[in-house]
Amino acid sequence: MRSSVTHWGTQSVRQSIMRDITERVNLEQQRRIASEALASIAEGVIIADADRRVARVNAAHIRMTGFTVQALLGLRFDDLRCLADGSPLPDSVWEVIEAEGNWVGEVRSRRMDGTSYPELLSISAIRNPEGEVQHYVAVINNISAAKANEQRLQYMAAHDTLTGLANRAEFERRCVQAIVRADRDRGMAAIVFIDLDAFKAVNDSYTHAIGDQLLVKVAERIGYELGENGVAGRIGGDEFTVLLSDLHSREQASALSGRLLSVLSAPFAVGDYELALSASIGIACFPLDGTDVPTLITNADAAMYAAKTEERNAFRFYSPRMQADARRRIALASELRKALAESEFRLVYQPTVEMRTGRIVAVEALLRWFHPQRGLIAPGEFIPMAEKLGLIRRIDQWVLQAACQQMFDWDKAGLPPLRMAVNVSANWFGQANFVDEIRSLLDARRLAPERLMLEITEGAILRLGEEMERTLHALHSMGVGVAIDDFGTGYSSMSYLKLRAIDYLKIDQSFVAGLPDDSSDGAIIEAMLTLCRRLDISPIAEGIETEEQHRFLLRAGCVEGQGFLYSRPVEPAVIVQLLTPGRRQGNSHLRLVPPEAS
Repeated sequence: MRSSVTHWGTQSVRQSIMRDITERVNLEQQRRIASEALASIAEGVIIADADRRVARVNAAHIRMTGFTVQALLGLRFDDLRCLADGSPLPDSVWEVIEAEGNWVGEVRSRRMDGTSYPELLSISAIRNPEGEVQHYVAVINNISAAKANEQRLQYMAAHDTLTGLANRAEFERRCVQAIVRADRDRGMAAIVFIDLDAFKAVNDSYTHAIGDQLLVKVAERIGYELGENGVAGRIGGDEFTVLLSDLHSREQASALSGRLLSVLSAPFAVGDYELALSASIGIACFPLDGTDVPTLITNADAAMYAAKTEERNAFRFYSPRMQADARRRIALASELRKALAESEFRLVYQPTVEMRTGRIVAVEALLRWFHPQRGLIAPGEFIPMAEKLGLIRRIDQWVLQAACQQMFDWDKAGLPPLRMAVNVSANWFGQANFVDEIRSLLDARRLAPERLMLEITEGAILRLGEEMERTLHALHSMGVGVAIDDFGTGYSSMSYLKLRAIDYLKIDQSFVAGLPDDSSDGAIIEAMLTLCRRLDISPIAEGIETEEQHRFLLRAGCVEGQGFLYSRPVEPAVIVQLLTPGRRQGNSHLRLVPPEAS
């Protein structure tokens, strides 16, 4: 019996020992699993004791901060972190953990090198069976990338992607703030609207990539000139805006606009090109010109258009008259699209005479728009609009077709053959199929190429580059004459004259107007005429209004002339009368058409 009890007791002890060993093995496995799990977690983990001192950290946290385990152990948790605004973790954080067992929030954490980064922090309290806190466990996510992406998206939502300036929404938001402040302080603010003159020609001539680079450089100049004194924005295309707040007078807006015109008129180096620009600027002031942002922007736009229409490379302050003009333009833009289809355009012709004899040798086709309700609309009013609406090429094509048809009709009527001069925009001249279109027009009406003269400004030639050179040579080979219009204005480079593909130079009327009294104008014209003789180019003087101007130019060697002294632009029927056999022409009768007839 004793041996049986002893055996049972021994077995019980063995079982107890086995259970103890099993429990220890299981506990060790749990600890190993927990340790491996802690090491493998991608998030940083800190285990702190009840006094908030670091007792254990995982490898992810070491990688995040650069601290060694030894450097972290024993540090108070609060010494490593602060709120996003830099203030220490407040007691309220720990009060929430005490009451709810957990707290989650965004904080900044310190690295060993002294830098900091944003992190999403979750702290939980671990309690014993009696409910006392034994440990705190913090799980940490580095949210630097997410914050940077958030900031990038916020920036993109508020800024123009090409130039980095404020976009329309952000600009208007800043304007609202400035107006509220100005209204509160009884101050003044201004919106400056900037539009680049003839920017479309840059895109058409040099590609949109060059145009985009130019816009970036324009934005840089605007931003540099503005400095910290306002907000610059790009609201679309080649339109820029500037907000000036806390102004004391309109003169401050005037001074800035003058400086902007100056810096934007300096040449831009873009790739292999040197591009010249100008700008038109409109200004609207709060509260005089409007009390809300949409009204102020609209009125600044109207003032800009007035500057562009009247002069270009200028600025204007808004006036109520401009709003009526703006409404007229909007209506006109819609009507311009119908003008071609409904035959509202017409050509008139201004004679060019041989100055020695007074004989008509050419006519220039000039476009007129006879609106059914508004009457005659001047080209200076609708041509810029046609360029902006993308209609200028269609209008150019219509003008050239109508002019060639007129030559054909005059030939059928038995009139002496004349040279026909037609102005062509850079938009069409720079197209790859331009020469083929000209050839087709002439062939269809059996017109000799030598009877057509295409006029293009020197600025357009300089903008169009290599494509222009190919076009010029092709036209020259065909026999079509090319004239440089408004010669001597705005551009100083004359390298294109070396191409030997220019047939005529039209001396701008701004040089002729001062003759014969202005010695500077006289010297410039004589130099131009000498240049023409050396390069075998025929000169044509524009804007001749007096017999004194006629005699000066004739003595200086000018071959042909055009101006009100001889005739204003007239209807085709008047040209027929002038060319009818028996009509006396010559320098004894300079005026071909009496003032009342023209």
